[in-house]
Amino acid sequence: MLIASYNPQSWGDVLVAVVHEDAAQQKIEKKGNIVCIKDADSGVVLGYNFFNVSSIIGAMNVSGQVKLEDKQLAALNRALVNTGFEDKLVADDTPKFVVGFVQELSDHPDSDHLHITKTKVDNGETLQIVCGAPNIAQGQMVVVAKVGAMMPDGQIIWPGKLRGVQSEGMICSARELALPNAPEKRGILVLEPEKYAVGAEFILKN
Repeated sequence: MLIASYNPQSWGDVLVAVVHEDAAQQKIEKKGNIVCIKDADSGVVLGYNFFNVSSIIGAMNVSGQVKLEDKQLAALNRALVNTGFEDKLVADDTPKFVVGFVQELSDHPDSDHLHITKTKVDNGETLQIVCGAPNIAQGQMVVVAKVGAMMPDGQIIWPGKLRGVQSEGMICSARELALPNAPEKRGILVLEPEKYAVGAEFILKN
């Protein structure tokens, strides 16, 4: 998994590359203009910060999540090797926002407002996703942020548990997707079935 982001207004010329879920205790290793962040207990690499990244891959006129081109990824990997790091970044081009279909819906055993869904996504896969939206219902077409998705606000979706029940993604509201004219009222975005296909990528427009 590789989630890259660039926010020059807040961070300066720094590319953040996340490759693993965060850890409570972290260990930092700096070599040249590259910082490696690891899980302090397991030693697993969590990600890299590339400082002065424009000197490695050229200037970027973006802010937020970055889809790295092959040549940019190759340049970053060369920089890692030349600086003395052994791991390499591997591209993940699979869609992270997809159209889902709520096949099953059941009450959460330890909550009066959460529901457990079985939601079909791409490649015929069905995910268990816990959802607290008041308008969730069986048979809906929805937008699913899969594990590894970066939301417009910078939040990254990881597997987790809600009140003890495993959840593998998030069913999104229009506001969470930063869609124009999103309603203030709580609730997921329900798609019109005739306009969308289950498993299709849902494109977030800047």
